[in-house]
Amino acid sequence: MRPVLADAVDLARQALIDLGEGEVGAHLGVTSEGECAATHRFSAQLPGYRGWQWAVVLAADPESDRATVSELALLPGPDALTAPDWLPWDERIRPGDLSPGDLLAPLPSDPRLVPGYVATGDPAVDEVALEVGLGRKQVMSLEGRLDAAERWREGDYGPDSEMAKAAPSTCELCGFYLPLSGSLKVAFGVCGNEMAADGHVVYAEYGCGAHSDTTLPTGAGSPQFDAYDDGAVEMVALPEPKVEAPAAGAVTDEVPADEVPAAEAPADEAPTSDAAGEPASTD
Repeated sequence: MRPVLADAVDLARQALIDLGEGEVGAHLGVTSEGECAATHRFSAQLPGYRGWQWAVVLAADPESDRATVSELALLPGPDALTAPDWLPWDERIRPGDLSPGDLLAPLPSDPRLVPGYVATGDPAVDEVALEVGLGRKQVMSLEGRLDAAERWREGDYGPDSEMAKAAPSTCELCGFYLPLSGSLKVAFGVCGNEMAADGHVVYAEYGCGAHSDTTLPTGAGSPQFDAYDDGAVEMVALPEPKVEAPAAGAVTDEVPADEVPAAEAPADEAPTSDAAGEPASTD
């Protein structure tokens, strides 16, 4: 690399300062672009451009002893945060991206579709065609059906899912299983049990705990109350209550001894009285 290009760091920096796009960072090096050009790189101190670099291309005639500025550019460095490579819309869209009101047309050469039955204009013929499933301009090709079958089998309702591995039986033996029509009916159907995979396409060897033949053993289920362990109760002896003597002058319910009534005499010794009410003489 010619010294006139390699040593022109100040010229390259001044070109960035004159550009006025922000602070210019440290000089990161120079790269030869041939006999007449070289690129000086500086770190870019711009918000949102971490890891980016300023590139200043200098040029000089083989017989000249002075370099001139040829080009300025802001380029991503090896650690820069950059946007992903651009992809066409048909390669960016993913399952689940379709929202209410969106329109998504198949590709002109979509391998999943092949031409179907073309209407003849005869009502009698076309009505029969609709009944047997031929009244569509396009139908799924063998490749499209195989792709769908593989996707469904490997999904959440396939035989290798955790639910299927723990199930007591398979969907093909379940009363809620509604087989598909056509070539897919051998391996796929729709679940009609609202407590299970209701409305989903399930593999014939998929299964769940809500199978129509499921029975519960006697006493199975969740108890209404938690078990009570009486052996875990700790017996604690209570202390005897203390009886305190009444304080002096306190009112009590005891009756004085001199006010206690005398015991009644026996009935055969009871005193008698005369008509005037006086006690009868015992003489």
